[in-house]
Amino acid sequence: MTDEQKMRQRELIEQGRQMFARPWIFIKGVPSLEFLPPEGPLEIAFAGRSNVGKSSLINALMNQKGLARTSNTPGRTQELNYFIPDMSGDEPPVAVVDMPGYGYAKAPKDKVKSWTKLVFKYLRGRATLRRVFLLIDSRHGIKANDEEVLDMLDKAAVSYQIVLTKGDKIKPPALARVEADTAKKILKRPAAYPVILSTSSEKHSGIEELRAAIVELL
Repeated sequence: MTDEQKMRQRELIEQGRQMFARPWIFIKGVPSLEFLPPEGPLEIAFAGRSNVGKSSLINALMNQKGLARTSNTPGRTQELNYFIPDMSGDEPPVAVVDMPGYGYAKAPKDKVKSWTKLVFKYLRGRATLRRVFLLIDSRHGIKANDEEVLDMLDKAAVSYQIVLTKGDKIKPPALARVEADTAKKILKRPAAYPVILSTSSEKHSGIEELRAAIVELL
């Protein structure tokens, strides 16, 4: 990384710190497309397997412990949940969308079908959707149902970026191997952004870089 790139990264990290230093609020849960809020600010969506630690990561991102619901029961998020920064009446620059978790084996088939339909229609039809951050458990890497979601994102032509979660649960050399393997797997995928982010909600590592990546999209 050049000195200029390092300076730019420091600027983005500081802008991200400022954006996520303000309170964020939950504004709406969307069970079907007719309940989507009007298109306004750019939207950043988070997707992942039902046990990947998505709610914990969103809480760490926003520095608010109980904002996104966490549960020991996988598959709890069944709607598109919208969060925005509290701008005291001003138009927020971005909305964060927590998408329904996938891959929960005990979920009824009709529920899985409805989730998939909602998510795909959202991906295909939301002009303000800037990027999807797809969360992958660093201990397991990309699994078969993750591949299905990657295919869906490529088909919908929506830009997405892989975020590895629970990076503190494996040793650094193993994490580096997962990063390299993940980068190789998405190399030829048309909608994939090539930079892999590694995070830990518990240790708060990689959160600054994730915030910076979001700010860079605005």
